Amino acid sequence: MRRGGSLCSGFYGDRALALETDATLPLPTPPTHGLPARRLAWEVLLAVAAGAYADVALERALRDQSLTGPDRSLATELAYGSIRRRRWLDAWLDRLGRVPAHKQPPKLRWLLHLGLYQLFWMERIPPSAAVNTSVELAKSVGLTKLAPVVNGVLRAALRAHQAGETLPMPDDLGERLALQHSLPDWFTTLLLQWRGEAGAEAVATACNRLPGLDLRVNRLRATTQHVAEAFADAGLSTQPIPDCPDGLEVLNHRGDLRSWPGYDQGHWSVQDRSAQWVAPLLNPLPGHRILDACAAPGGKATHLAELIGDQAEIWAVDRSAGRLQRVAANAARLGIAGLQALAADATELCQMRPEWQGCFQRILIDAPCSGLGTLARHPDARWRMTPAAIQQLLPLQQELLKGVLPLLAPAGQLVYATCTIHPAENSQQIEHLVTACPELQVLSQHQRWPDDANGGDGFYAAVLERCR
Repeated sequence: MRRGGSLCSGFYGDRALALETDATLPLPTPPTHGLPARRLAWEVLLAVAAGAYADVALERALRDQSLTGPDRSLATELAYGSIRRRRWLDAWLDRLGRVPAHKQPPKLRWLLHLGLYQLFWMERIPPSAAVNTSVELAKSVGLTKLAPVVNGVLRAALRAHQAGETLPMPDDLGERLALQHSLPDWFTTLLLQWRGEAGAEAVATACNRLPGLDLRVNRLRATTQHVAEAFADAGLSTQPIPDCPDGLEVLNHRGDLRSWPGYDQGHWSVQDRSAQWVAPLLNPLPGHRILDACAAPGGKATHLAELIGDQAEIWAVDRSAGRLQRVAANAARLGIAGLQALAADATELCQMRPEWQGCFQRILIDAPCSGLGTLARHPDARWRMTPAAIQQLLPLQQELLKGVLPLLAPAGQLVYATCTIHPAENSQQIEHLVTACPELQVLSQHQRWPDDANGGDGFYAAVLERCR
């Protein structure tokens, strides 16, 4: 869609003129509060639509803007919520407007998404504020001629919402789940195959759950009790995480976490509880040589070091030298000395380091994957991932397994982990591997789903051992 010229011509000329002359829909008076947060959220939506990752776009926008705590929270919820509910919001635009959502000028489409999200999903924002700020936002970003359209669409949506009207639902169960929970059709179809109707509904619901904030306490420098008490003194509530001995969930997080007690001292790291369950599966011991083959940003590699008192040689390998800098920075902040970083393609390590063959007692492959277990945490992933993209990942995962396997010592253990729930990336990969490599035996497999009672992202892990 062309972005230059008048956005009012063509698509919305007649509609805008009708709304401007409709005495029942007067333009609201300009709002005085909350506009910077809404503009920041709108800019994030534009960046994500252009290909940026939501978390990266939001972090960059928040860094560049001087928003206070409440406004930062508002911008975050608006951006992530509007991305998460994109399909559902588009369906309302299709119902209310004369132009299908996908044919609307992008700047207007995402602005209307922000307004609709506030009207339908944010009870604490008065409807008048949602409408007024959306109209004023249109004026402030060069969409003045379309301000009447914004006003009319949002007021029509408000009337429909207050009258209890809902979207018409498809007859097909998969399509209905996809619309209700704002997910791609192909994904809900697979969920029904994997989990049945009730299970698919549970996973789809979990994909839109607001994720918690989990910390992993660094046992080299602190205890969970010490961190919990320091947080309580700062007005931050925490609670233990089931099955995570070093885990704490922050219940009322606010502000920049780098200002929280103990961050500079390396007392804790941010790590989802599902990720905290992976490193212990390796059963690392002091003196082991350990390889983390896809290490960046370093959460699991540093966790391994903490588990064994920093008494091992740990190699953190990743193809991205830039991302490995974050691994080194995290290790330094946490006081870890035994971790070494190497920028390399893990599939080529045998050729690069022939002396490494058969010398690692423990290997972790946290493989690149579709991320279907993290849709609650990464709302844009549902629109970014496709079945074709998943098929392209499978050979890479296989190459990693086969490429790293020669580095595993006799009786050594390898953990293959992903943050997806797709069997083709998980159990089927392990089945293919052990069929091709009879010297391997599967000690255990773990598949957690996003609707797990203990919370956390969906993930898979298999523990394999090389026979002597």
